[in-house]
Amino acid sequence: MRPPMHLLLVEDNPGDVKLTRLALQRAGSPDSMDVVGDGVDAMRYLRREVPYDQAQRPDLVLLDLNLPKMDGREVLEAVKTDPALMRIPVVMLTSSEALHDIDCSYELHANSFVTKPAELNRFMAVIQAVIEYWGGVAQLPRG
Repeated sequence: MRPPMHLLLVEDNPGDVKLTRLALQRAGSPDSMDVVGDGVDAMRYLRREVPYDQAQRPDLVLLDLNLPKMDGREVLEAVKTDPALMRIPVVMLTSSEALHDIDCSYELHANSFVTKPAELNRFMAVIQAVIEYWGGVAQLPRG
């Protein structure tokens, strides 16, 4: 059995947040997940700034590209250039299939780029596969 994994979901679409939570429940996952709705709050959370000063460090970040205030590319770049955060795996989880977005994400050191399927059952399966890989197959850095 794998250790519990704490996720940070950075997503501004309430429907996608709800579906992600449902996918985790269906997977029988004991994982915890916090959600922030924009890039500025994502960075406050990760840096444990008020009002997130008591936030748990995530083992994995699921990051949307198109966010208000600070987009996913900017968040990714800030995370991967911050020595205190750069080891946290970041999975870009977006509706984009654009080659530019894929290339840019990997150039900014995303650990993975996953396109959110529009079809419900496929979306659920993709979320479960991401969690199964990062929580059960991959070895995550600690601390």
